[in-house]
Amino acid sequence: MLGHLGFSYVGLIFLLMLIIPNIIWAMSKQKEYDTGNEKKIFSVFERIGQILCTATLLLFNDYDPKEFTLWTIWLFLSFACMMLYEIYWVRYFRSSRTKYDFYRNLIAIPVPGATLPAVAFLLLGIYGKVIWLIISSIIFGIGHIGIHINKSK
Repeated sequence: MLGHLGFSYVGLIFLLMLIIPNIIWAMSKQKEYDTGNEKKIFSVFERIGQILCTATLLLFNDYDPKEFTLWTIWLFLSFACMMLYEIYWVRYFRSSRTKYDFYRNLIAIPVPGATLPAVAFLLLGIYGKVIWLIISSIIFGIGHIGIHINKSK
């Protein structure tokens, strides 16, 4: 449950799926987006969660599939969340890029830009049986989802 140290290519893939659209977004950030009114507690949770998730995704190799069993469903569910996250970004980049477009639900998932990666990391932690990623994703989710819910109002 603690995890085995070693580089994870699955963790790297998940981080790239998270970071690449965010870099593109940052280069063409919408005018309505303001970081000035974020609640400090959510910002602290988000930053700590980002650091912990990045480290645990890369430093534990328990996420790399070795054999396919029924337990592998957790990996597929996690990957499905990341694919929905990519769909969210494609939808956003093809839209008029308003605040509404940024925060609107995807299917029935509220603030999908924040919810999907946090849930994907949690499910990946469950798949890999790495308590550190489970804890990290919860910390990240509290901050990231909290910020997005507040901004979506």
